[in-house]
Amino acid sequence: MEHTSEQHPVDLVAALARARSPEHPGTDTPAGPAVRAWPGPPRTIPGAAPGELDVEAVLRLSLAASDGSGRLRPAPSAGALHPVDAELVVGAGCSLPPGRYGYDPLRHRVHRLGRCPDGTPPGVTAELSVTARRTASHYGHRAWPLLLLDTGHAAAALLLAARALGAGEPEARLDGPAGSPLAAVHIPPPGTDTGPRPPRDTPTPAELLARRSDPPPLPGTPPPDALRAVLTAAAGAGAGELRWCAAVGPPHPGLVEPAAGGTALRRYAAGEARPTLAAWAAGQAWIADAGAVLLAHGCPADADAPHIRRAHLRAGFAVHLAHLTARRHGLAARPVGSWQQADLGAALGAAPGRDWIVHGLALGTRHADEENST
Repeated sequence: MEHTSEQHPVDLVAALARARSPEHPGTDTPAGPAVRAWPGPPRTIPGAAPGELDVEAVLRLSLAASDGSGRLRPAPSAGALHPVDAELVVGAGCSLPPGRYGYDPLRHRVHRLGRCPDGTPPGVTAELSVTARRTASHYGHRAWPLLLLDTGHAAAALLLAARALGAGEPEARLDGPAGSPLAAVHIPPPGTDTGPRPPRDTPTPAELLARRSDPPPLPGTPPPDALRAVLTAAAGAGAGELRWCAAVGPPHPGLVEPAAGGTALRRYAAGEARPTLAAWAAGQAWIADAGAVLLAHGCPADADAPHIRRAHLRAGFAVHLAHLTARRHGLAARPVGSWQQADLGAALGAAPGRDWIVHGLALGTRHADEENST
């Protein structure tokens, strides 16, 4: 069983099976408040002293809304509905006093909820849960995979914000126990790393604030080096939970994946897949003309709830990092989260029910705004 922040149980195995079916959602229902109703008065987040973790900046670069409607945020969300809620467990070395806080991304304020538990490590841990009603208001029974993907995207946004600000190396926890929170990201204060950092490209704050999901269409085939970099970034962040490939069009349509060592692309299936992907992705016809479509696949039909949770959280997390890589290579990109009857393995002649599409990232060299200006 899984729980939302509203503590309504859901059978995740049954929910995923139904979301993958051709059944259409019903009419939209009210989404409810755009922000969780945290108790107590809102508080501004103080600035950081030298050597402290700047909690305000971390949240501004990862979860904060930048427009009045609350739809525009650094982390993408299906339908711009933003169901992810964040509770902050703050230890020593932060710009906020130690304690537990609820975060309001629309007002960029926190609500103090109580003391932090004994043994809380220095830094901040963002515990991520969801208000399922927000996403279900539009996607109905298709909501739960999207809720998990959104949570993975939010976790990756927090990780990137911490790196951009020079904090200690963050730790994303995407395979925790069932229930709430679904995921957590611990960010230590600056200068607290105890060992060597993993090799990585550090983003800038401006780079994170500028990232957006480009509007369709996304024409133009990505250059092989750019496509390889995006695939490699996704596979590295996916931690082996899923397989990764990309559907490409002419002159050699088919599916490609990173070759051993990640230095080149290997074609493992021939034929034009993009129209089928468009049909599987809730009938989004523009996908058939996208320059390429990155695909996370796996999570078989008999997966249990922990497997489903891990696979979808990791998929959202990895696609978020791949999206940043795509932008660095000058590509337009848009996550694609809703997939029905997308049994990729069966389509390629393997046993049915073993290899489903979990998440996608449409890629192109141009996007709609550029197309309309020519």
